[in-house]
Amino acid sequence: MGESILFTIIAWACGAIFIGLGIYSIRKKTPMHFWAGTTVKSNEITNIRAYNKANGIMWITYGSTFVLAGVFSLLNIAIGTMILMIAGIAGSLLLALVYNRIYNKYKA
Repeated sequence: MGESILFTIIAWACGAIFIGLGIYSIRKKTPMHFWAGTTVKSNEITNIRAYNKANGIMWITYGSTFVLAGVFSLLNIAIGTMILMIAGIAGSLLLALVYNRIYNKYKA
């Protein structure tokens, strides 16, 4: 039981970081960037508010999978681990695809 509680705390901490990033993105006045070391200029985006909201929803959804993994790990650590692995591996690839779609939708 101690392992599942530790796993849950770690998963929830990771989820909180991603959800916090999503909230930050929604509240940000300038365009949110995705790739490390890059910036998105305001003149690149047609609707900054909608662009940031879409980014925020993407990050909040991703963070929610970590919260879900934590909840399931309290019931069965194997299920929580599988959800976390899927979120970490497939989710990372999906994030890049979703972000590119958001960027292309709102680029000037």
